[in-house]
Amino acid sequence: MRERTKLGLILAVFAACWFLPTESDRFWSAIQESLSLVKWYAREHVLLCLIPAFFIAGAISVFVSQGAVMKYLGPKAKKAVAYPVAAASGTILAVCSCTVLPLFASIHKRGAGLGPATAFLYSGPAINVLAIILTARVLGPELGIARAVGAISFAVIIGLLMHLIFRKEEAARQAEGPVVMPDEEKGRALWQDGLYFAAMVGILVFANFGKPAAGEAGVWAALHSVKWIVTGVLGLGLVASLVAWFKKDELSTWVDSSWTFAKQILPLLLGGVLVAGLLLGGPGGSERGLIPNSWIQQAVGGNSLLANLFASVVGAFMYFATLTEVPILEGLIKSGMGQGPALALLLAGPALSLPSMLVIRSVMGTKKTVVFVGLVIVLSTVAGLIYGAFF
Repeated sequence: MRERTKLGLILAVFAACWFLPTESDRFWSAIQESLSLVKWYAREHVLLCLIPAFFIAGAISVFVSQGAVMKYLGPKAKKAVAYPVAAASGTILAVCSCTVLPLFASIHKRGAGLGPATAFLYSGPAINVLAIILTARVLGPELGIARAVGAISFAVIIGLLMHLIFRKEEAARQAEGPVVMPDEEKGRALWQDGLYFAAMVGILVFANFGKPAAGEAGVWAALHSVKWIVTGVLGLGLVASLVAWFKKDELSTWVDSSWTFAKQILPLLLGGVLVAGLLLGGPGGSERGLIPNSWIQQAVGGNSLLANLFASVVGAFMYFATLTEVPILEGLIKSGMGQGPALALLLAGPALSLPSMLVIRSVMGTKKTVVFVGLVIVLSTVAGLIYGAFF
């Protein structure tokens, strides 16, 4: 680090300390909200979401052959195959913008092309079948359908644009990457590895299965009522597969790989959650962040370009746990939020957050992260404008 840069950082920290608004009640409330959000995140999200995701990412890194990744998601894979596979892989995971990160980092590390990898990165939290269904039920079928069509389209469009914009850099990365070696004999059939991964994905999905609305019946309510039974059965199946089909050194390598992802992602993630809580308040839609929710509600009424852009930007930086964007948006709509900005927030919000941006930057660099975030915001704004003109 250059001496001027060090001096600049020191001066910035000194200025921040000098102007700390310690006399402001709102400042201390925002700090409390920030800590409350981290506490809530640790209790509600880390054990059931992130830890399973880390183990899945570690398993991808260790047990999924590089040849398979290159075949379906690599830079030379047919686009007609790679992008639908990436989008479909995201739809089956009911994960948020942070839980998808270790999975994205893993397939990117294994040699997936930037386009398919970023298509997966967007699709994982944005397309989420459960969230689409909940959106249609709570906010109306028009908004639910628009969200589904927009999210699926965005996954492919963003992936293709990332590929085109960074095709030279990606060509260099692939040229410098490890040579694809023949798969080693693992002593397991493909169906055995498939059941092993299916058990882990099932645990992730059912352990985080969203609670239905009060009084709601049907398939969703029935599945929620047995979520822990299904999760337990899947857990027993996973343990049985590990004992029966895996060698001790393979399991050790798997744990080490999962730990590597956890070390890379967790510190940035929790730091980002702290900042998000400080600016926007803690769980439950509190008004005690540095930026009042009322300001956001006033800024996104109607269907102007500014309102849609503002909704996209705020949504991109806010953190939404899986399915929580729907009740939050319901409250904003009741407070006067326009239909266009509502769709813009739905398309940008779940796919991104300040914590996830920090981690994405550590995986693929500042330039690519800025472009990825910019594409999500611009496309969400345009989609909001179009939707708001008709509804």
